[in-house]
Amino acid sequence: MALLFAVVLLGGCAHQYRPGPGWVETGTASWYGEDFHGKPTAQGEPYDMYGVSAAHKTIPLGTRVRVTNLTNGNQVVCMINDRGPFVGDRIIDMSYGAARKLGMVDAGLARVRVEVLEMPRYYSGGRYTLQFGSFSARENALRLAGTIESRGYQPSIEQATVYGSTVYRVRLGAFTSMDGARNLMQSFTSQGISCYIVGL
Repeated sequence: MALLFAVVLLGGCAHQYRPGPGWVETGTASWYGEDFHGKPTAQGEPYDMYGVSAAHKTIPLGTRVRVTNLTNGNQVVCMINDRGPFVGDRIIDMSYGAARKLGMVDAGLARVRVEVLEMPRYYSGGRYTLQFGSFSARENALRLAGTIESRGYQPSIEQATVYGSTVYRVRLGAFTSMDGARNLMQSFTSQGISCYIVGL
């Protein structure tokens, strides 16, 4: 999960992603639960394992998707509010609540189809940035930004309000292609600095 620091965005389908309603991806889903309950998601709000949400590596945060369990036909509509999964070839990580609706809790994994239904209002498409962390304390954001600056870059600290709480996001760049953002992300991860791609 992202949870303040995201781990490496794996290769594969990332460069093929073209956001928009009707976009479909098929692959393996997993779910995550109490180890992350109450901790910040990539979107900034606390993770609610009993709610209905999901994590994806590249779909813009705030996107509504329909996930279908291809084994039993169960479906759930949920919001992408976190980043992941970062294990093997899994394409989406469901909250415990969403996994229950899909009937995949006991199995742990399921073959699913993910369909984008609605993009977030802020997303205009075609632009990406790297996000290194989302913090409730500005001092923590400044500390991380300083680490990035020491590598010769100029990150920004963006203040946002998420569910009534102020968060500080450390971001860098504005890319017109996923490949450009991914190349810089891989450069940072090779230096031990975790980040992930978000849409602007």
